[in-house]
Formats: sequence, C-alpha cells, structure tokens
Amino acid sequence: MRLNLVLFAILVFCALGVVTSQHKARKLFVELQKDKDEARHLEVEWGQLQLEQSTWATPVRIEQIAGSVLHMKVPASGRIQPVFPGDGRK
Repeated sequence: MRLNLVLFAILVFCALGVVTSQHKARKLFVELQKDKDEARHLEVEWGQLQLEQSTWATPVRIEQIAGSVLHMKVPASGRIQPVFPGDGRK
C-alpha cells in the first residue's frame, strides 16, 4: 500500500512536469511566431526605406532642391575650373 502511494505521488509529479513543460513549449512557440512575424514586417519596412532613400537621393531631385531651396545655379562653362589631385596649385 505504501509503495503504491509513493508510485502514485511520483506519477502525479511526472504528469505535472509534462504538463508544465508542454505549456512552456507552446508559450515559447507562440512567442517565436510573433518574433518571426515582426522580423518579416521589419524586412518589408527596411526594403521600403531603402527604396525611399534611393528616391530621395536621385541626382535630379538634388538638383531641383539645390535650385529651388538654396537658389544654386550651374555656373557657365567658362567659370568652371577643374582641380586635379597632386596639382600643386593653391
């Protein structure tokens, strides 16, 4: 009789351990799925930001902003003086 009670207590303890570990595994799996969804969302957002950055940095847009906001103009070809590395002129 006493052996049966000891075995029953061990059985209950093991069953509770199995239930607890399954619950933790399910909880971690749900968390993993949420993290994967967030990673996918962040990848999409990263792609959109890269596309937006490439759009904002086009030479045509920069030239438009330089002209309209900063009032810059392309100088006449006679006023352009090229500078070469190691030229020695100051």
